[in-house]
Amino acid sequence: MADDPNLHQKIMDALPIPIFYRDINGVYQACNIAHERFIGITKNEIIGKTVYDVQPKAIADIFSKRDSELFESPGDQVYETKFRYSDGSMRDVVFNKAVIRDDEGEIVGIVGSIFDITERKKAETKLERAKESMIISSHMLHKISLGIIIVNKEFKVIDSNESFANLMGEEIKELYETIPGLRGADIKEMVPEVIFKMVANLLASGEKSIERDVKFKNKLLHVSVITIYKERVVGAVIRDMSAPMLVRDEIINRARRVNKQTIETVQKIAYLLGENASQSEELLNSIIESYLYSDDE
Repeated sequence: MADDPNLHQKIMDALPIPIFYRDINGVYQACNIAHERFIGITKNEIIGKTVYDVQPKAIADIFSKRDSELFESPGDQVYETKFRYSDGSMRDVVFNKAVIRDDEGEIVGIVGSIFDITERKKAETKLERAKESMIISSHMLHKISLGIIIVNKEFKVIDSNESFANLMGEEIKELYETIPGLRGADIKEMVPEVIFKMVANLLASGEKSIERDVKFKNKLLHVSVITIYKERVVGAVIRDMSAPMLVRDEIINRARRVNKQTIETVQKIAYLLGENASQSEELLNSIIESYLYSDDE
């Protein structure tokens, strides 16, 4: 096997990563099967050609410039750039290159490999957009005047707004100042037992929503608990019905019409804060629209 004149080529062809060798004039002298597939032309069509023959000029100019830099400062060279794939699409790739020397130590060319990072870049972009959407959604949650709290199946707070903390009393207000959004706190320690049971029942049943009036610290609260992710995440919308300037019946009637848009907004915001946040752009636009036209303005 060691005497096989094609051994080096066979070793290169066995590797799944595109590999190439260009001489000091930028002419391809060798490549492997993975490189053929990546470019979309055969080895016979690649060997003897330069990057200007197999890539658009704008991209070939970058390759040529980088090759010159490597010749001037020999060593390892790693950089990210664009590359035309076999189907004509442009891919995001990372080049790893190094010079090759002859027995006298003279540089005779460059060997390189190509790593396709297109999908990784797309995932990173989606993640960044999701993070931005989550930040915006959280800000919007805190702008709603009703008390809002979103809870997971472990009864831990995913997020809440200042209005919720104010409704729950001084102790919770102080905790809110220490822990933004009360994230990670145990809801059982912060709400009346009746509200906790509403949350627990909805998480267990998976029903769409439940609501009722609750007396708490000389206040009459109207509580709507809604399912965000069935049996995994719920949200509570709490309205204070104790405003002295309004007749109680009128307040109750108003509260029983708990702003449908507000509840939908909370559901959408919680959705963005959840594990499907990457599907955010269209949802975020609908949140903004419903928020602009809510009854609380």
